[in-house]
Amino acid sequence: MKKLIKLIGLTAILTASLAQTVAADVNIYFTRHGKTMFNNVHRAQGWSDTPLTKPGIEVAEQLGRGLKDVDFISVYSSDSGRARQTARIVLESKGETKLNINEMEGLRETCFGDFEGDLDPNMWNPAAQHLGYESDKALMADLAKGKVTLKKMMDAIKAVEKSGQAEDYNAVKTRMQASLKAIAKSAQEQGGGNVLVVSHGMAIMAMVEEMLDRPITSGLGNASVTKIRYTDDGKFIVESLGDMSYVEKGKASK
Repeated sequence: MKKLIKLIGLTAILTASLAQTVAADVNIYFTRHGKTMFNNVHRAQGWSDTPLTKPGIEVAEQLGRGLKDVDFISVYSSDSGRARQTARIVLESKGETKLNINEMEGLRETCFGDFEGDLDPNMWNPAAQHLGYESDKALMADLAKGKVTLKKMMDAIKAVEKSGQAEDYNAVKTRMQASLKAIAKSAQEQGGGNVLVVSHGMAIMAMVEEMLDRPITSGLGNASVTKIRYTDDGKFIVESLGDMSYVEKGKASK
């Protein structure tokens, strides 16, 4: 009888431990902000900031509706206005009223230094030429073919930027991954669950590029979702990159 009681007790402990292990998994939904004024007029927008356009607001609303069935335990955004605005709209559109938005500097977009606010070609053409391309179009064509890495492109911007303020790939990757780890561990301490993070396209790509088993061949769409699972043994697994299905679901639900 005593052996049976011990066996039952051991089974209960193992079951509870297994439940805690499963619960400790964290699903992080990284999304890019909605379309902004600078996106619309094709100007470099890193640490500089402009508000969402009408289509940018609409796509954030669509994302919120598409995420309606996903329960989040916490929400984060960069301290840029466009990310904060997107996070607020997503929460409102999915009917979430209890969660506060936690801002983190580490989630900012890449700093482009004296290219900030300039026309995109005025940044990308010098970067392309630094890498031996005739133009930004030729550079982007090779990106689409997987012949040039995001790292090389970001480091080229850093190399040709004159003020010394632009960030290179490693700088962005390091702070983004540090933010990712802090967010994941905080959620894990709460028992696991889903976390929403609103950040920026190039920064998200720099964060995950080395986690992927394939090259990144295009930018991330506004309000796209990059889903990362943080396991109980401390591993990050990228489950999707630039997923627009939540936006499409939100469009269909209106």
